[in-house]
This record gives sequence, C-alpha cells and structure tokens, in this order.
Amino acid sequence: MIINKKLNCGIRIVMEEIPYVQSVSIGIWVKAGSVDETAKNSGISHFIEHMLFKGTENRSAKKIAEDVDKIGGQINAFTGKEATCYYLKTLASNIDKAADILIDMFMNSKFDEEEMEKEKRVVCEEIKMIEDSPEDDAHDIISELIFKGNPLAKSIIGTPKSLQGITRNTIKKYISEEYTRDHIVISVCGRFDQDHVCELFDCKLLDLTDNKVPKAHDEAVYQPHYKAKVKDIEQSHLCLGLKGLALDDARYYSLVLLNNIMGGSMSSRLFQNIREEKGLAYSVYSMSSSFSNTGYFNIYAGVSHDKVRDALFGIQDELTLLKKEGITEEELETAKEQLKGSYIFSLENVNGRMFSIGKNMLLLNKIYTAEEVMASIDIVTMEDITEVSEMITDIHNYSGVLISRNKVDLKKIIQS
Repeated sequence: MIINKKLNCGIRIVMEEIPYVQSVSIGIWVKAGSVDETAKNSGISHFIEHMLFKGTENRSAKKIAEDVDKIGGQINAFTGKEATCYYLKTLASNIDKAADILIDMFMNSKFDEEEMEKEKRVVCEEIKMIEDSPEDDAHDIISELIFKGNPLAKSIIGTPKSLQGITRNTIKKYISEEYTRDHIVISVCGRFDQDHVCELFDCKLLDLTDNKVPKAHDEAVYQPHYKAKVKDIEQSHLCLGLKGLALDDARYYSLVLLNNIMGGSMSSRLFQNIREEKGLAYSVYSMSSSFSNTGYFNIYAGVSHDKVRDALFGIQDELTLLKKEGITEEELETAKEQLKGSYIFSLENVNGRMFSIGKNMLLLNKIYTAEEVMASIDIVTMEDITEVSEMITDIHNYSGVLISRNKVDLKKIIQS
C-alpha cells in the first residue's frame, strides 16, 4: 500500500511498505534540474549533485563513504532536466543511520572551494567522456535541436566555461531558490515503520526556503533543425527526433507501445529491417522520452560511413510502411506483454519502486499503482496506435544529428 502525506514542515513524503523484504530505499527528490538554470550557471544542478558527496560540516567525503559501507548501504544520485534525486539503499535495520547520512549531505554540505575546483576538473573529464562517445553526444544534441528555444534544450552537464563561473555563493543562492520545501519529495520503499520515517525527516529540513518562485517559460514552436559534426571516428552515428508527449498525456502509453513496435526490442521493425535484413547497423533503436509538459521521440542508428544515406532511406521506408499499413494486432499484443514485463521487472527491487513513486509525485503530483499502469497499457487499442502513428511517420518533420568522419548534408537528404 502506498501512503502519501505532507509532513509538518510542508514537504511531501510517499511511502510504500513491503514487509517481506529486509531492505529499504530512501530518496530525496528535488524538482530542480537543467530547465531551472541560466546560460551563466548551466550545469549547476549536476555540479551540486556531485558536491553533496564531497563533505559536510560533520563528515568528510571519505567519512560519508565509510558510514555508508558500515551500514551495508549503496548510495548514489542523478540529475535530469527537471529533477535531481539523492538516494540510499540499506538494510531495514539501518534506516535511522541511512536517513541521517542523506539529511547531513542534503543540509550540511560544506561546498569547500578547494574541493569545488577539484570537482570541476572531474566534471570537465565527464564532458570529454560524453564527447568521446558519439552515441551519447548525438542524443544530447538531438534533444537540444528538438527543444530549441525551450528550457528543455539546456545541457544537464553544462560546459567547461559555465562550470568555471560557479562559485560557493552561486551554489548557495541556487539552493536557496530551487531546493525549496514545496518542490521536494521524500520517497521511501521497503521495510520500515511509517510514523518513524516521518519523524526522521519532519524537523530536519526546516532551514530550507518555503516556496519556489514560479518561472515563466516560453514554449517555442517546433520546427526541424539539423546538425552534422565531422569527427575522426570509425562509425557514423545518426539520430532523428521530433516532439512527443508529456508524462500525463492520455496518449502516453499508446506512443510507448508504438515505440516498442518500431524500435524497442530485437523483434522491432527497425532492428529487423535495418540490422537483420539490410545489415546496415549493429545498433539501431527508437526511444520515447517524456517530461512534465512535453516529450520527444527519436531514432538512433550506428552505421558505416558509406551507409548513412542507405540507413536514412531504410528508416524512411519503415515510417512510410507504418503510415500506409499501420501495425498488426499481434504486434500490439506482443508490445503490451513486453511493456508490462519490463514495468513489473523494474518494481521487483525497492529502488525501482522508490524511483517510480518519487518521480510521479514530484512531477505529476500523483501516484499510479501497478494495477493502474497495467490497465492503462491493456486498454490501448489499434485506433489509439493509429492516432499516435500520425505524429511520427513523416521523416520531413524530424530534426537530425549526424556525427561522422565524412561531411554530409543531412538536411538535404532528409528533406529530399
């Protein structure tokens, strides 16, 4: 059973007790990410995530690691475009110590200037790592192109230049403005006592600002954009994408299922056509990603330098076939079973459940039970798939990214 309540301090907490497990996962979710940043402080949400592990008034970075190890715990964090999450999984008997570590990091981090300079170098290496992975780089760029003129276009990791402008005062100001109690959710899943967990957090976060000042975001009208990067690499990396659907859109599961049919598995149309039949790519797939107010659909293929045009035409053929003939009942039923299986598998550990309820409460202010999710998948009809198919079948609506050793006029090929 999932319990959703508001603590006396105003922070929301969602809890799911699983009495038969011996572990517990605690997450502190903050509705702050790259969408909340400016060009000047780009990457600050991600940098703060790093710095919370670098020492507090009570613990050094080494002591944090040691204290987590002493309770048999696993600690981590991640930053997205709309949210940041800090989480710790441990034995149920060590929940008090786990909460103390997380709260200490969250409330008492020192942001030591010497440590900040070292961590900036670490993040710069992370930026280089992404740039050295053309597949990751292509996905980052396609997101920027699709959401051009929208806060979602902003890079999560920032740039070396923007990182250098981040100071201790910049961080303190950002936390004061963005890490507010009305935009924080505590998510707990596993074996625990609900009242005790609420007591652990209720009075410990009072020093945070009460409310976040709303921001006005202009929604840019989508139009296709293209970018080609010439790089000395052994394979060309192609990414096509366009606007998709928000998390709470009634058509959300229809598009997720269509994505599965098009490029979500080894039996998908793109995999079977581009890789198995034509032998053009080792890796080819599609993705459907959603945010609070919008989303995007994209197709990726890693191909030989001389096969870029063939791969593009192969993808176009599959989109055209989808428009002309739609899908089969068998494909839809298979996709439903795959999606339900993947969803249930993700819930078979306390971290997966903690992520699910925490993210939904933070971004949608609603929690969906497993039964509701399964029902939402089951009720999708062939007509629903036909409706969302119209969003993705015209290749001329796609933005495109190509990272290749050869110079290619990507726009000319796509728009021809």
